Amino acid sequence: MPVIFDGHNDALTRDDHASIVEGRPAGHLDLPRMRQAGMRGGIFAVFTESEGADLFPVPRDDGVLEFSYAPPVPFERAAAHASAAAGRLLALERVGHLRVARRPEDLDAAHDDEGPPLAVLHLEGAEAIDPGLEALELWHQAGLRSLGPVWSRANAFAHGVPFISPSSPDTGPGLTDAGRALVRRCAELGILVDVSHLNQAGFWDLARMELGPVVASHSAVHALCPTSRNLTDEQLDAIGASGGLVGIVFACSFLRADFADDPDTPISLIADHARYVADRIGTDHVALGSDFDGATMPAELGDASGMPKVLDALRNAGFSEVEIDAIAWGNWRRVLGEWWGCLLYTSDAADDLT
Repeated sequence: MPVIFDGHNDALTRDDHASIVEGRPAGHLDLPRMRQAGMRGGIFAVFTESEGADLFPVPRDDGVLEFSYAPPVPFERAAAHASAAAGRLLALERVGHLRVARRPEDLDAAHDDEGPPLAVLHLEGAEAIDPGLEALELWHQAGLRSLGPVWSRANAFAHGVPFISPSSPDTGPGLTDAGRALVRRCAELGILVDVSHLNQAGFWDLARMELGPVVASHSAVHALCPTSRNLTDEQLDAIGASGGLVGIVFACSFLRADFADDPDTPISLIADHARYVADRIGTDHVALGSDFDGATMPAELGDASGMPKVLDALRNAGFSEVEIDAIAWGNWRRVLGEWWGCLLYTSDAADDLT
């Protein structure tokens, strides 16, 4: 069975996160289910919700489904919440349940041995980073290796894409000056920058900076599901040209043409989105980005233990075993290695850090 790396989960910030080791009766992902599925690694997101502000439909009479735009989160609240969530991951590493990935070699070790699975620490929305970026240095030392400048709300760094369907992702301004400084410093430190919740303007601002492969950790195809959150053909082309990838999200509403948040959604739609990306820009730019514990999953999939069913759907869509190995692990290994392979992690620099 192929070794699997998944590009996005929200297990660390669920209310029942304390049961991630022994297994949880609810939710999508825990360590027993990762082992059952052959998942040897994944990106573990740290996300701070907007306080007291559930998203609700905005009244419209044109057939468009739009949800309210989430209010901003203050730095102080995000910093406290995110630090606690990241601490959970580091505690799991300290007692040997997980390994936190800091170098490309960590990915290879997790793929090849039977030790604990690998976790990449990710900030989904950079509200926990001050605009002066002083906190970013501390986060990097703690193990941060992936960052999305925004979730679907505005902050000091960019304007996140709202949830609207049908709609293009052209929904507002892009990166701020602080946002450009943030992503540039991330590239210098070796922290992957994720475009999944950036709107179109922010996407192109980042792509033009040419800092590294353009990566959408958990997104899907706008041509198949025309929501503002999905990627247009032009964005896919830019991702391919940069050597990046799309982690195909499993969230039902981003897979279906009708944007319905309906668990009665076939797994084959995941493969349809993967096939579209592969046909347009190549299989080297397709990966998995479930959004476990952060969205409604197809009932047919269930949870992380159902990952082999996704691989079967890819086979049914015509992907070869070599291509499935790349989608399941190799493509993530390549782009993470490129983002992390900065000067800080040459052998001489690594010796200086020990």
